[in-house]
Amino acid sequence: MNVDRSRLREALRDARARLVAELGPAGHFRGELSSSALSTATAAFALIAVERAGRRLAVADQRLARRGLDWLAAHVNPDGGWGDTTRSASNPSTTTLCWAALSAGPGARDDHRPVIERARDWIRREIGSVEPEKLKAAIAAIYGEDRTFSVPILTMCALAGCLGPLPDAFRGIPALPFELAALPQRLFRYLGLPVVSYALPALIAIGQVQHHHLPSASGLLRRLRERTREITLDRLERIQPSSGGFLEAVPLTAFVTMSLAGAGRAEHPVTGRALEFLRGAARADGSWPIDVDLATWLTTLSIQALSAPDGELRAFEPEQRRRLREWLLEQQFREIHPYTGTAPGGWAWTDLPGGVPDADDTAGALLALRRLGEIDARTREAAELGVRWLLGLQNRDGGIPTFCRGWGKLPFDRSAADLTAHALRAFHAWHDQMPPALGRRLDRAMRRGRRYLRRTQGGDGSWVPLWFGNQDAPRCENPTYGTARVLLALGASSEAEAGTRWLLAAQNADGGWGGAAGVASSLEETALALEALAHRRERAPSACVDDALTRGMAYLLDRLEAGDYCAPAPIGFYFAKLWYFEKLYPLIFSVATLGQLAALYRD
Repeated sequence: MNVDRSRLREALRDARARLVAELGPAGHFRGELSSSALSTATAAFALIAVERAGRRLAVADQRLARRGLDWLAAHVNPDGGWGDTTRSASNPSTTTLCWAALSAGPGARDDHRPVIERARDWIRREIGSVEPEKLKAAIAAIYGEDRTFSVPILTMCALAGCLGPLPDAFRGIPALPFELAALPQRLFRYLGLPVVSYALPALIAIGQVQHHHLPSASGLLRRLRERTREITLDRLERIQPSSGGFLEAVPLTAFVTMSLAGAGRAEHPVTGRALEFLRGAARADGSWPIDVDLATWLTTLSIQALSAPDGELRAFEPEQRRRLREWLLEQQFREIHPYTGTAPGGWAWTDLPGGVPDADDTAGALLALRRLGEIDARTREAAELGVRWLLGLQNRDGGIPTFCRGWGKLPFDRSAADLTAHALRAFHAWHDQMPPALGRRLDRAMRRGRRYLRRTQGGDGSWVPLWFGNQDAPRCENPTYGTARVLLALGASSEAEAGTRWLLAAQNADGGWGGAAGVASSLEETALALEALAHRRERAPSACVDDALTRGMAYLLDRLEAGDYCAPAPIGFYFAKLWYFEKLYPLIFSVATLGQLAALYRD
């Protein structure tokens, strides 16, 4: 192979140094998520809705809302619509929310009027009409049976006055059965709720504002909802984290805030804490991100990326490794989580109080702890608890879901190939450190997980992930991410061979990879594909793989030397398929890949 090893080593040194420099003074990585038009629209309108409901806001809050609307007006796409990020094409959901926020804001009659008119024109072109009934039908059709996001969008439009006068604005919007939140949490998985597991706060708050304005025609149901209003509000208050932000997510918290205000609960303690969260999450430029940060996720990914393929972490001094280990151990949940009811032992994506333990971050934390040097008694105990937590999450189909076992009705609660593969890697990493009985349980779980991956492999050899996508790929999926992540978890098998062939066929003429075959290449997706192919090449040398690695390395090195690690791509999904990009993803994925390649092509 014609590999410029000196160029490869130099790129690895530079990328590692840049990533290590991102380590914060608190001893972990925090990154920076993209600003979001959708988050900005919902947060700004939440402030407006609270003041409309009679709660007097400070002048600073009024300015915050106005600056958010100004940011929206300044970041509209040339076609008059908005996407989820500043690098995203316009879409109906985000454009509708931005239009509603601007229409309700103080600038609707003056400087924002031209932007509002252009947004209305965009909606007419894409949806066919801004008439309430047609708009309701179009938004509902986008999400199908999953009402996690369609009902909140329409609720905000109703409260903003874009669907006609109240209470008629709520007619035709599916009612969320908030009264079911009064039942014991253990029953939720059996109720077939119309929202995903992590949207319980929206179910309660939006259901209540719907009931407030348009009570059920059924006298029995109306009385039941009246009797459960305070009970469910109490549950909402109990699951609200100390930061005030549900899941530390701006849209979810904003939807709860505007709904409580619209239901006459502007003075409720939940509303007050949510306002504090929205104030704290606002950025200096007037925007809001989709979530505050992914600190735990980024830290565990960085630790894995900076580790040599032999598992040794040389990028940090012993004291830095100790601090990283201590910080990670502190992030493990040691009590039953009040939100999801899951057992102790998991990790969330952030160290902030609104985080919820999930499969991807628990697997990432376990892998990172294995890389951080000597395994002391405290680390082994935490790892055993984490392994048991993941085992308890495994669904009957053998796959691993995100938050809760058994919630399989809606897409973002189902088992997923990328999550299952990540868990299998964590199980394998800790297998030899577990007690014999637990080791046997791991063996069974790993066999079930591998069977799940065999069943979910596409006919073309690829796997589709849950929490990553590509806006330009068919169905906005990202089989490059999914296939690359699964291949890291598989040994020699026919499934691995088919997945490798898919990656080889998906390589673009420029040497890089996009989210699928024929989709424009990105630094992140190229790095992910190369890491997986280098992993496969160590186990099954192939001339075809060698050729793909050579071409892919050339693309990756050219992009890194051009400074493109500063231009992340919007490949991340969040909360009902909202797109985001993260500043550190290009660096993290590149460092992991360059380290694998440098080990593969040693002199």
